[in-house]
Amino acid sequence: QVQLVESGGGLVQAGGSLRLTCAASGLSFSTYSMGWFRQAPGKEREFVAGINWTGSSTRYVDSMKGRFTISRDNAKDTVYLQMNQLKPEDTAVYYCAADRTLSVSKYAYWGQGTQVTVSS
Repeated sequence: QVQLVESGGGLVQAGGSLRLTCAASGLSFSTYSMGWFRQAPGKEREFVAGINWTGSSTRYVDSMKGRFTISRDNAKDTVYLQMNQLKPEDTAVYYCAADRTLSVSKYAYWGQGTQVTVSS
């Protein structure tokens, strides 16, 4: 059974930083691309960042380039999302996802999400 468990969310002031962690189990992690998505209240879920199985290729939404960094540690079956210069509009539930292919939308497995709240 595939499990993706996010952690690291919380309340932070604008301009602050958080690092989200997603721990994977039940899959051959080093053969999967990983993605981070977010969903704000009343909005559709949107792609944030993705990384291929080796970590050699990453993709970001333009608005988050330079502020967010995705990385992975295949030895720990873990993917990270470092978020800097946070803004109130970054407030959302953040989800990690796994799939064989790096994409901005289609992922086979999803975590339950972790809440990030940025206060102004």
